[in-house]
Amino acid sequence: MFTCRVLGHRLRFRAEGPVLRWECERGCGEGGSKTYDSADAAGRYAAAFDRQDNQDLGKRAPLIGLLPLRLWRSLRRPRGE
Repeated sequence: MFTCRVLGHRLRFRAEGPVLRWECERGCGEGGSKTYDSADAAGRYAAAFDRQDNQDLGKRAPLIGLLPLRLWRSLRRPRGE
């Protein structure tokens, strides 16, 4: 699929008993599985891997995203202020 080649796969993870399964959300066919010792371990990994970066975007963006703007403004500000 062209979108996956350009933007990368959007993998989704789920646990089925002790088996962790993943597949591309876009339906390109990419996927796989791994068996763990317990269903609890597979569930923990699925929950951790299935987290998307945009879920806590509002918490991280101001510090990292606005830092260049803050630095630029501080450099443009006259020394007397």
